[in-house]
Amino acid sequence: MNRRERFCHLVGWILFIVCALLFISSAVLSGDMLYLAGSIIFFVACGVFLIPLLSGSSKRDTSTPRDVVQETDRSSP
Repeated sequence: MNRRERFCHLVGWILFIVCALLFISSAVLSGDMLYLAGSIIFFVACGVFLIPLLSGSSKRDTSTPRDVVQETDRSSP
């Protein structure tokens, strides 16, 4: 994932976090416990998706098994 794509993903997930916080505040104001529970689960799920972006996973090898197979096919005579 290049730097620009990573930045766009990060901004998108931050906007989802903001939405989740607004949903939570709306649920608290309306007193709807089911809405509040769903909003909290949505907030936690957004946080889980942010973990790989914030942990520096872009330094890992991102090649897929298909890429590896193609590389070995090219190197074989």
